[in-house]
Amino acid sequence: MIIVTGGAGFIGSNLVHGLNERGCDDILVVGDLEDGTKHLGLNGLRFRDFVDHRDLDALLARLEGETVEAVFHQGACSDTMEHDGRFMMRVNYEASKRWLEFAIGRCPFLYASTAALYGDGSRGFREEPACEYPLNVYGFSKLLFDRHVRRVLDTSPTQIVGLRYFNVYGPQENHKGRMASVIFKFHNAIQAGGDLELFEGSEEFLRDFVFVDDVVDLNLWFLDHPTRSGIFNCGTGRARSFAELADEVVKHYDGASVRRVPFPEELRGRYQAYTQADLTRLRQAGYEREFHSLEDGVASYVKTLQTAGGYHLPREWDS
Repeated sequence: MIIVTGGAGFIGSNLVHGLNERGCDDILVVGDLEDGTKHLGLNGLRFRDFVDHRDLDALLARLEGETVEAVFHQGACSDTMEHDGRFMMRVNYEASKRWLEFAIGRCPFLYASTAALYGDGSRGFREEPACEYPLNVYGFSKLLFDRHVRRVLDTSPTQIVGLRYFNVYGPQENHKGRMASVIFKFHNAIQAGGDLELFEGSEEFLRDFVFVDDVVDLNLWFLDHPTRSGIFNCGTGRARSFAELADEVVKHYDGASVRRVPFPEELRGRYQAYTQADLTRLRQAGYEREFHSLEDGVASYVKTLQTAGGYHLPREWDS
């Protein structure tokens, strides 16, 4: 059995889909369906069972007698505008430590870290403490767990891999609201007959946009290489502007146009204006695959939005 926490979420559900594509459906999904609409992202997936993440104590006790092949720990609160630090630490830090303790000596533990802990990027984007200074409590909660992982990496008898996700986009993010990718928001605006809205100055806002299929491929590559452990960046290594991103989306919609809006005051000082993954350590680990270009990734995602509402549909529906 493979465990995917956050399995009802964006990247977690894509991981379940990727495992399904490998023929694996002996999967325990641990997640949160308080927003019931998130079930739509699970409809097309195959898995053994679903457990609410708040039942962690009972679940870990139950799993003691189970054979677990791997834990993909993707569960977290990823809202960078959440101010409740106590909540963030409980969900993103304390729960992560519990899952790591469960996995060490038992099975590989592959978890979601974030590029948010690099802060404004002025110190670079290398996986080392000198570059790490988050701008919000979300990034701080993730930073503390990465520090905890560093303390046990060298002595762990089983694989531990943390992947620092940059700006991930792709299918299965319909539930994310304000944290959804710009592409998803653009699609909805166009479908409603409106304009694509961009912050003023978006030509200067550069991000490393990474297609979720590449995120899944990287997770599964590490699963296939259990001797590789560590914390690694997960991005394309290329920074592109939000203006370029909008231009790519517009190509796929007849008559779409872009409108500039003022930059929100609540984001000033808490917004990453530039990210670009340093892939040196990842390449040294042996990962040689190329990531999707922004052009190819946007085209693939827009096709899924236009033909399947942004979801992975049941395989039986494939024509």
